[in-house]
Amino acid sequence: MPFSTDVQARAIQLMLGRMMARVHVDLRFSDTPKRTQTLRVETGAGPVTCVVYRPPSTADVPPPVYVNFHGGGFLVGRPEQDDHICRRIAATAGCVVINVDYAVAPQKRFPVAVTQAYDVTAWIARNGPANDWDGSRLAVGGHSAGANLTAAVCRLARDRAAFSPRLQIIDSAPLDQLADPATKQSLIAKPLLSPRLMRVFTAAYVPDPADRAHPLVSPGLADDLDGLPPALVVTAGNDRLRDEGDAYAKALEAAGVPVTHRVFEGVDHYFTHTGPVPAAKEAIELMATTLRTALSA
Repeated sequence: MPFSTDVQARAIQLMLGRMMARVHVDLRFSDTPKRTQTLRVETGAGPVTCVVYRPPSTADVPPPVYVNFHGGGFLVGRPEQDDHICRRIAATAGCVVINVDYAVAPQKRFPVAVTQAYDVTAWIARNGPANDWDGSRLAVGGHSAGANLTAAVCRLARDRAAFSPRLQIIDSAPLDQLADPATKQSLIAKPLLSPRLMRVFTAAYVPDPADRAHPLVSPGLADDLDGLPPALVVTAGNDRLRDEGDAYAKALEAAGVPVTHRVFEGVDHYFTHTGPVPAAKEAIELMATTLRTALSA
């Protein structure tokens, strides 16, 4: 008798949780000071803990702010896996970085993570003066599942006109949750993401197949992309998710959205955390420099 999706999902949480919190030793940026604090934000789907990374204090005006959503297939709640990226961006882009610990499946399913991600970002945009950041100069971004949430936040921000991100960073995102993962090809024999693993991710997060074409679940299937924020789209050459990321970049550009699209050849999913180190450092630097330009006064 096969195990239920929830049992499989919980097993993956246990198996991948600690592993995903580990980052290649040469990507830890231990020479970059870490100035952090913790805050708790109330949302329509429960309270959310966030870690705030502060940049070096050199300006007389409040710095801009970048909201980061970690990856993990919507199942693994390990925001600390992005510590190296958050601290590097804070230090080199000169912005406050807020790393969001959103709820994960199977304990919390769609749309909980989307609601939390949007509500936290809206709160950050509104509450700059009390927290010493400039909420009017705001960007959002994420990695893998977090990049999917980034696209959803930007869509809701456009539709509700509550705030206007200056940039969205889409890194190695699952953007089509409707397609069978077996149809998503890689250039290598054994990529990090297997069809079986991807099916568990999707089934745990969005158990009703009828919801999987929803634009907040599968942004890559939406045909109304005009008016979305400028985007930096990063894809990995050997990733099963590369094709949908490449297609999303093209679709955004066709809709009139300013897009910077960079394919990192010869690397797989999650390379910004596990390496190869030169490509990972180049990608993180690209994120930081693009953010610095987008958020500059």
